[in-house]
Amino acid sequence: MPEQLTLKLTTHDEQHSDYDWMNIEHCGKRVGKARGLMNGRTLTIHSINIFPEFEGRGFARKTIRMFKKSFDTIIADRVRHTAVGFWEKMEFDTDGNGNYIWKKPETKMTSKSSTADF
Repeated sequence: MPEQLTLKLTTHDEQHSDYDWMNIEHCGKRVGKARGLMNGRTLTIHSINIFPEFEGRGFARKTIRMFKKSFDTIIADRVRHTAVGFWEKMEFDTDGNGNYIWKKPETKMTSKSSTADF
């Protein structure tokens, strides 16, 4: 059975908080957490933390990939200078104000004449 990464959401309404919280779990064990706000198809991430004993195993990268499947726009809010490289590797672009943004590529329509068989 493949190893599973799951996200367990507690919305800001459930938590009586200004933020939505997500526990990041691997094989049933909590390995980190993310704090953000969901607004329709947009997610603003205020923090993502992988606990020290689980760092370096790709959990943050896998979490962002999971978010990309569920949201059209993801904003990494006020990114620390030490984390810029991570967000750039995840294909986020700076807005020039300390935030990094990813937008789902739009589906391109192709005609049969422009496709090739491989």
